[in-house]
Amino acid sequence: MSWEPPSPRVCELIRQGARRALDPPQDWLRELDEATLSGPQRVHISEDPVLAAATRRANRSNLLFWASANIDRPGARVPPNVGDVPVAVARDLVRRGLNESALDAYRAGQGVAIRRWIGICLSLTADVDELRELLDVSCRSITTFVDDTIAAVTELIARQRDELAQGTHAERRETVGLLLYGAPIPPARAEQRLGYRLTGRHTAAIVWSEEAHADPAALARVTDLVAASAADPQPLTVLAADATRWMWLHGHPDRVSLRDELAAEPSVRVAVGSSGEDLAGFRRSHIDALTAQRMLARLASPQQLATHDEVELVALATSDVEAADGFVRRVLGELAHAEPEIREAARVFIAAQCNASHAADRLYIHRNTLLRRLAQAGRLLPRPLAEDVVGVGTALEILRWRGAG
Repeated sequence: MSWEPPSPRVCELIRQGARRALDPPQDWLRELDEATLSGPQRVHISEDPVLAAATRRANRSNLLFWASANIDRPGARVPPNVGDVPVAVARDLVRRGLNESALDAYRAGQGVAIRRWIGICLSLTADVDELRELLDVSCRSITTFVDDTIAAVTELIARQRDELAQGTHAERRETVGLLLYGAPIPPARAEQRLGYRLTGRHTAAIVWSEEAHADPAALARVTDLVAASAADPQPLTVLAADATRWMWLHGHPDRVSLRDELAAEPSVRVAVGSSGEDLAGFRRSHIDALTAQRMLARLASPQQLATHDEVELVALATSDVEAADGFVRRVLGELAHAEPEIREAARVFIAAQCNASHAADRLYIHRNTLLRRLAQAGRLLPRPLAEDVVGVGTALEILRWRGAG
């Protein structure tokens, strides 16, 4: 493709616009993220908090890469972005078993970027000829940059696939994939490859970090904490991605002690599945751990640990976040905006089967203090608590996991 340089005047306009693009408003970035993470073809990315976070970082990386290049050499062809962020995305896509079609997210982002760039261009000049040349050169530049970057990342994915086809971790991932999808692999052969017994009771866990540069040592420390809390000296750990570990244990982690210990590793999060017997339990528990992980991502929850036993109802109730928000507003009324201690008093009281003494003990407060807070909560509810205990309890649990207040 021939690449004629633009006129000096248009070069200067491109440089001015690129400087603006280096510091985009937050609503632009939100729109870009929504475009790249929405749609049924990208659900495997949007529901995985690690892949979703990596995609958001890739959006910013591509935007800043193109803008910086056009400040240095306005109108020149921008080379593909093959820095640390795209490489990490390629590696994680391969480890999740996804293919190059996931890069369709780059196309969705391109549409948003062009529309926002046109708005910048319209603010730079009112001269029709200048505007025509500016739009022609810059929109072609954006499209070519995205095409070239997709081609380069596709090549990276092929290379990563070849590299990851070797070694112990790859063998474990392959074996676990066969077990999860019900492939006819003999259990004895699977146990030999995994070094893990498939009979008995299993609990699955997912350990991950959404940080741009996740610390492998921190992830390893947390997998050790999970195993120790379940008293399992030989868990199965699989490297699912750079910042994600899949685990299976013969036992069930103690969530109280684990939640306390996780405070020392604030960048790492854990989702724990249900417990189940034999191979069916191995599969079911992993699916339940994924459900808990995806709920945390969907609600942008600040909680560091989620067990399926705790969140099963909330996960079901929030599968449609907008509908769940409407449910919370309708059921709680003004209580949704009350002081946290008022909402927590009502939540724990319901969880204690409406036993005030038990609830006060759980909250470490006097029974009379609890009763005063419950009276305040009752005045804020649109209906008496006794008429909708289940609804109010569910709505308060949704707020708890959203971290509201």
